[in-house]
Amino acid sequence: MKDLVEFIARALVEEPDAVEVRELESGAELELRVADADFDQVVGHRGETAHAIRTLLSPETDGARPVNLRILDPEESPAE
Repeated sequence: MKDLVEFIARALVEEPDAVEVRELESGAELELRVADADFDQVVGHRGETAHAIRTLLSPETDGARPVNLRILDPEESPAE
């Protein structure tokens, strides 16, 4: 799932080299960080882009565990 989020984010932003996706220890949560100027691109108007990405991370199959996506505000530091 980490690779999927990275692929989508890189396609949306102006600075793809600034995209960072970090998988937290639980494996059920990802953190996405992009360049300050690209934050609105991954969130989208009224959060629609972020919602669409999160929908892809919530499989409807039996036994599959959904993954929570946290899009970090440019001013926010990542969780430890």
